[in-house]
Amino acid sequence: MRVLAAMSGGVDSAVAAARAVAAGHDVVGVHLALSEAPGTLRTGSRGCCSKEDAGDARRAADVLGIPFYVWDFAERFKDDVIDDFVESYAAGETPNPCLRCNEKIKFSALADRAQALGFDAVATGHYARLEDGVLRRAVDVDKDQSYVLAVLTADQLSRAMFPVGDTPKPQIRAEAAERGLAVAEKPDSHDICFIPSGNTRAFLGARIGIRPGKVVDADSGEVLADHEGVHGFTIGQRKGLGVQGPAADGQPRYVTSIEPDTGTVKVGSAERLQVWSIEAVRAIWTSGVAPEGPIECVVQVRAHGGLAEAVAEAVGDGIEVRLREPLTGVARGQALVMYRPDAAGDQVLGSGTISRTSNQQ
Repeated sequence: MRVLAAMSGGVDSAVAAARAVAAGHDVVGVHLALSEAPGTLRTGSRGCCSKEDAGDARRAADVLGIPFYVWDFAERFKDDVIDDFVESYAAGETPNPCLRCNEKIKFSALADRAQALGFDAVATGHYARLEDGVLRRAVDVDKDQSYVLAVLTADQLSRAMFPVGDTPKPQIRAEAAERGLAVAEKPDSHDICFIPSGNTRAFLGARIGIRPGKVVDADSGEVLADHEGVHGFTIGQRKGLGVQGPAADGQPRYVTSIEPDTGTVKVGSAERLQVWSIEAVRAIWTSGVAPEGPIECVVQVRAHGGLAEAVAEAVGDGIEVRLREPLTGVARGQALVMYRPDAAGDQVLGSGTISRTSNQQ
């Protein structure tokens, strides 16, 4: 097969490309220039798409003896990922930009261009497995990225390859070293790639501006503080509320709801964070077909953690879920991902974007 290997400059994508070459595929490497300031250098494990990353990807391609190109997707990344991220926070949501990047950039814009150029598949360094078209968790559970890939359609999955998903991360680093890849010990990227400072609130504030509102006690309605915008808060947040001290009963306060239209941020007890039912929109079923009737599943609402057994049902182009045990810190804008509770418990069924939650059993 003709395979386009997306090479970020990290160890995982370098080994993914190497394995595609070793499998006998006709491989071409490509680095996506996503940053508006591509000359910016990486700071430790923060940031990506830097000049350093592009250079690391090129050197890995040289070692593998494959052609290498840099494609500029910065404008598309800004429109589909960064702007979406900012707009979602302004609307009181908590989005995951990695999902949007996979959906809109790596497996849409990139995959479409690859197909137009005659490539059969796009290989990436994601930790997930594809078996006969079925998306599954990676062998290395701590590195599993099936959650952020659950937004892919059946067609997108049919043109994808995840060569490292069957191997624990330490073995991937060892393999990179054996292959002479200089990125073998390069630190993994953390946090949001386009916010290398790690200061999400400052990043959003510079783009959204000041939109004053009130922090209100969810039980009494008492105004506890003023704030400069709902983008500075997320459901379940405990610190940085601008509130003096704990509640009257001595218990800590958490953000329990965000109302972007009025600028109201409500805070309350941990019990108020418990969610028993979830509604999601933009349902994507990895098989390409929505199930008929209720299905038993395990749902996940965060990239790491937030799992519970549940019953889910397709309703129009959305999903309704009843949890068998409560989850906390569930916010609008997060992805709801469903897994089949089989012997392995690792098959991705589909996903949706959370639009509503309820604490009613």
